[in-house]
Amino acid sequence: MTPSDVKATLSFSDGSPSVELPIYTGTVGPDVIDIRKLYGQTGKFTYDPGFMSTASCNSKITYIDGDKGELLYRGYPIEQLATKCDHLETCYLLLKGELPNAKQKEEFVDAVMNHTMVHEQMQFFLRGFRRDAHPMAVLTGLVGAMSAFYHDAMDIDDPHQREISAIRLIAKMPTLVAMAYKYNIGQPYVYPQNDLSYSGNFMRMMFSTPCAPYTVNPVLERALDRIFILHADHEQNASTSTVRLAGSSGTNPFAAIAAGVACLWGPAHGGANEAALKMLEEIGSVDNITEFIKQVKDKNSGVRLMGFGHRVYKNYDPRAKLMRETCYEVLNELGLHNDPLFKLAMELEKIALEDEYFVSRKLYPNVDFYSGIVQRALGIPTSLFTCIFALARTPGWISQWEEMITDPEYKIGRPRQLFNGAASRDVPEIGKR
Repeated sequence: MTPSDVKATLSFSDGSPSVELPIYTGTVGPDVIDIRKLYGQTGKFTYDPGFMSTASCNSKITYIDGDKGELLYRGYPIEQLATKCDHLETCYLLLKGELPNAKQKEEFVDAVMNHTMVHEQMQFFLRGFRRDAHPMAVLTGLVGAMSAFYHDAMDIDDPHQREISAIRLIAKMPTLVAMAYKYNIGQPYVYPQNDLSYSGNFMRMMFSTPCAPYTVNPVLERALDRIFILHADHEQNASTSTVRLAGSSGTNPFAAIAAGVACLWGPAHGGANEAALKMLEEIGSVDNITEFIKQVKDKNSGVRLMGFGHRVYKNYDPRAKLMRETCYEVLNELGLHNDPLFKLAMELEKIALEDEYFVSRKLYPNVDFYSGIVQRALGIPTSLFTCIFALARTPGWISQWEEMITDPEYKIGRPRQLFNGAASRDVPEIGKR
């Protein structure tokens, strides 16, 4: 952080003395007012539910400009990364700060792919779950359980051990997601095949069976890889903040990432693409759009336009444009270009972008509007959508956790509160209650 020459002066109308607060300037984005000493100087806290105006940390990893519709990983626009890089190059970038050269990429890919297998006893742990358990319930347990199987490198003060844990999480997450899926549908687990790409290996573990050969389709492989890249990190969202908060206690990385997985499971966070797909299925056909739009505009109807608008982006989500292209590529490859759900999505998008009601409210399509359609076309069941999100977000979570652990200013997270409950009082005798 760079301190600014300008200071913020906070004045009070109750006669308390005013205080000067430092202002810090980042590389890009709004300045921040440093309020760390506010309580000590004034006896007052700030109040910011949902942290709408609070910077909880300083970070070099991801930057979002919601007004411009801009998303940068380590300074690189998401549009360039999604078209010029693969997912493991993006993982390296998030973890290391720079894109790898040819030798660094080869070494990193080898390291990741050599850790794709999971401990054989995790199969027995998995069997403790009901077959019909939600895959996110299973994945949360499996990620947390990694600390019981891979406790040889959990010293968070040792950079080498942190790197090993990071590699293990990136490498094994596809295997765990595929295992949860296979267990759910009653098929045998498929072991990793490390001569395939990261995304190709995941597709094989998901969709192959011992009774038939399986060949990875390169178009679908690239589509899945793009999904991973687009979801790899997204600044200080709820699950990332959860990982940082859990990690601030000094807990092991597997526990911190499991906390992020659990947070992502919430429908307001990781379930958005599932909700968007469900909305399209409920609309049913293009003929029903007019009535649906009418209901959306009626505040008393309770009907919402899912997959449009974003808490951060006040412009078109840059990831949505890329996912829209991917949607076309996948459906054309599979001969589904006349897919009624996709046609419905296109018409709904067209109307929303032209209707003044939605334009004035800046309700542009976001990445979730298309990612559900793409995943459905790839054969991924709806119940697994959030697991795919967790898999993709893992490198971002680890990078954020690593950055926090190595920050000399890091402290255990301890938000304050505005208490409005009962003041101190005495317990009355039981006969007087």
